[in-house]
Amino acid sequence: MDIRIYKENLEEEILSPYATLSKKSKGRKREEPHCSVRTIFERDKDRIIYSKAFRRLKHKTQVFIAPEGDHYRTRLTHTLEVSQIARTIARALNLNVDLTEAIALGHDLGHTPFGHTGEDTLNELCPFDFLHNEQSLRVVDYLEREGGLNLSYEVRDGILNHTGKNKPTTLEASVVRLADRIAYINHDIDDAIRGKVIKAEDLPMDIVNILGETHSNRINTMVQDVINNSMENNQIAMTGKISKATMELRKFLFDKVYINSIAKQEGKKAKNILIQLYQYFFKNIDSLPEEFRRKIDMEDKERIICDYIAGMTDIYAINKFTDIFVPDPWKV
Repeated sequence: MDIRIYKENLEEEILSPYATLSKKSKGRKREEPHCSVRTIFERDKDRIIYSKAFRRLKHKTQVFIAPEGDHYRTRLTHTLEVSQIARTIARALNLNVDLTEAIALGHDLGHTPFGHTGEDTLNELCPFDFLHNEQSLRVVDYLEREGGLNLSYEVRDGILNHTGKNKPTTLEASVVRLADRIAYINHDIDDAIRGKVIKAEDLPMDIVNILGETHSNRINTMVQDVINNSMENNQIAMTGKISKATMELRKFLFDKVYINSIAKQEGKKAKNILIQLYQYFFKNIDSLPEEFRRKIDMEDKERIICDYIAGMTDIYAINKFTDIFVPDPWKV
């Protein structure tokens, strides 16, 4: 018996009856020989971690555009925090941790430079709806490598439905969906306090009394609530009290940090960079890198340009803008 089969049989013995078993995966779009060591979800996790799109997350904005300081979150650190929270919940509920982690690691691969400012800008520019969850699926299905990463159905479903109106088909993906919210609400508060956008005492006291006074207390309260409320149920959810407090805290963030704060002052500049780049490449499609140019006969150029810009890091977008639009200094 090879190691993979042993692991698959072990899952069947020890995991919750509600867990997604590796051996019962709906499989990949393109059939492949099985690995003798890793389950299908372990392989998916490895493929995501080794992808170029995953490495680029370290230079993509979470909330603060071009912050000065080493300790602000990026899209990569956000992803890792989501993964850790999701793993904790999944393990406590005896769900498939490998599937949970794979979804968490891949959920934001399609995020644009400059965070949600970039996403909103591309959505305005493109003649189709641009949503980062759909772009994340496009990355793993098509853009990464030649022909995509060929991930399992369950991981792809979790990536696509980690946000939005449609619910995912597995409990593991539902865990990631909640872990994403728990992570960004709490670490965005932490970053906002570090950046002096808000003070700890600005947090509504009625919410603090319910969720906790510190960053770690609030995460612990939310995670414990999800675990306790989901232990005997075929669903993943917070209790009404904690869910309401969490949503009120999210609204506080939108009012005080995401929309009306100094943290967003650079957003107009970032938006202008992406608009200028889009318009330039629309008129100069041959200036795209070769890997995008060769798709011109297969896709609309708007789609190709959006794929290229969405894959940029903040640094790359700024440098590309500088190369195209900023004159080089005259050297004597």
